Order: sequence, then structure tokens, then C-alpha cells
Amino acid sequence: MNRIKSLAPALLSAALCVAAPLTAQAQSNVSLYGMIDLAAGQFQNAGDSKTSKVESGGMSTSYFGFQGTEDLGDGLKAMFKLEGFLRNDTGASGRFNGDTMFARNSYVGLQGKLGGVMVGRNTTPLFVSTLIFNALGDSFGYSPNIRQLFIPTTGLAFFGDTGWNNSVAYSSPNFGGLSFNLLGNVSEGAAGATGNNIGGNVLYFAGPLAATGAFQQVKNGAFGTPAGFKSQDTWQLGASYDLSVAKLYGQYSNVKTSATADTETRLYGVGVAVPVGLGKVLAQWGDARAYFGSKEVVNKTLSLAYDHNLSKNTDIYAVVMNDKLTAKTAGNTLAAGIRLKF
Repeated sequence: MNRIKSLAPALLSAALCVAAPLTAQAQSNVSLYGMIDLAAGQFQNAGDSKTSKVESGGMSTSYFGFQGTEDLGDGLKAMFKLEGFLRNDTGASGRFNGDTMFARNSYVGLQGKLGGVMVGRNTTPLFVSTLIFNALGDSFGYSPNIRQLFIPTTGLAFFGDTGWNNSVAYSSPNFGGLSFNLLGNVSEGAAGATGNNIGGNVLYFAGPLAATGAFQQVKNGAFGTPAGFKSQDTWQLGASYDLSVAKLYGQYSNVKTSATADTETRLYGVGVAVPVGLGKVLAQWGDARAYFGSKEVVNKTLSLAYDHNLSKNTDIYAVVMNDKLTAKTAGNTLAAGIRLKF
């Protein structure tokens, strides 16, 4: 009996050693995160009257999210993301009335040595390429590149949103600075759909140089499509170069809509980010030209900003934006805001 008692600690220790790897392989974690962005000032798009207001998500769309991973062993992990947009000026959820709760991302997937596969609602590769290769990032309020491509005022709509429902995404490993992403969705027999959406991008980061090429074709999930709508094809090239004293950006996009009356938009953008103290001076110019047969509508937008870091997670910014549109009076925006990441 005494011998059994003397062996007990050793047996318990051995059991814990055996169980430890199994426990480690099954470890999971879940985190809450997000960003709050609020600005105040005078806002005016081309052709509109001036409005003084407090606005949510000017520099970055406010959002919250939950994400989690589980280590499955041998370099494989399960993962999920649930991310929703916010309008902090009113406390409302979503980007607009009727927007779904988790419109930013809502997927589950697997990540391994050969890349990642995510199923659900996924952000489009085209949107990712657009936000990376302009000085004002993902700003729907102030970035000419984002505004002119995704919420155009030229009269030609952009279809497909920045995220696709019912989609499968693939993200490749990094091959010496080169990676690619693919995304496809199914229409599930939706009314007005002419097929499935497909998209992808290639990203290259090596030293001071970065570049991208992106493409997408939208055949479903588009609201207010023109008569005889078949598809909308978008392709894009972008690049940046970091000179240390300044980072330069360039981008070109082309959007063609196939319908009873075919239309096209060509979008050009250049920008620069200059480090100053604890922040950066940002400048971005965009030129969007929409073609309705022989008719041309031009939108030119210039944004100047200073973004100052108060800490790793908090920054304040000031923006001046001039917006011009064919046959409309120019609009001028002057705003200041704060972003806090958590």
C-alpha cells in the first residue's frame, strides 16, 4: 500500500505530461476589438449645400468585432470573425439603415501552411487593394480613391459592395513578399442575378516598394442595376514607394458595366504621406471620368490632412477636402476628428 502511495505522485506527473500536448493542441482564444471614429466640422460634397455636423467614421468606418482561433495542431487552426459597423454619432448600428449586423466580416475558416479558406461574408480583395494604395487608407469620408470608386457621384453606380455574402475566400501564403487572394460568391437564385461574383488580387511587398493588381466581376448582389444588366467588371493597378522622408502612392482603376447601354469609368489617383513629428501629413488627389456614350462626367477631389498619434491606439486628425463635379458647384469640407482603437 505504501509503495502504491509512493508511486502516486509519479503517475500523476506522467499523466499531466501526456495530457499537456493534447490540451495545448485544443487551446482556443476569443477577443473583442474595434475602432471608434468621430469628427466634427463643415461637410460639403460637390453640388450640395454646406452642413455642420458631428459625423461617425470619416477617416475610418467605426466598427466592433469578435474573433477567435483554435489550434488544431500541425500548423492548422480554425478561426472565425464577426464584425459589424457602427454610427457613433447616433448610436445606430450598420453603415446605413437596413445594413446587416455583421456587414464587415462574418466567416469561419481554416488556416494552415497552404493558406487560409474562409466561408461566409468576406471583404473583397479589390477593396483591400484600394485602401492600401492611397494615402488616406479606407476613408469613405475623405479618400478620393475610396469615394470615387465605391460611392461615386458621377452618375454611374458601383455594384457589389466592399464585402460579399455567401462567399468563399482563399488567402495564399507569402512567397518572398508575393501573395494573392481569391473570392467567389454564389447568387443562390436571387432575383435579378445573372451569375456568380468572382474577384481577386495580387499583393507584393519588398523593401520600400509595394504593388498590387486586382480584379472583380459582379453579377449579383447589386441594387438599382440598369436595364439589361449583365455584369460589371473592375480592374485596378496600384503601387507605393517609401522614400523614408515621404511615401508615394499611385492607383488606376477601370469599371465597365455591361447592360443595354454600356458604360465605363476611369479613375486615377496619386498621393503622398510625409512623417512629421508624431504624425503624418497626408495628401491624396483623385480624378474619376464616367462615360455615358459620348457624354463625359468628371469628378476631381483633393484631400489634405494631418494625422497625429497621441498613443499606439489613439490619434487625432484634421482634414480639408475640395470636391468638384461636372456642372455642379464645388464642395469644401473642413473637419477634425479622433480615432480610438480597442
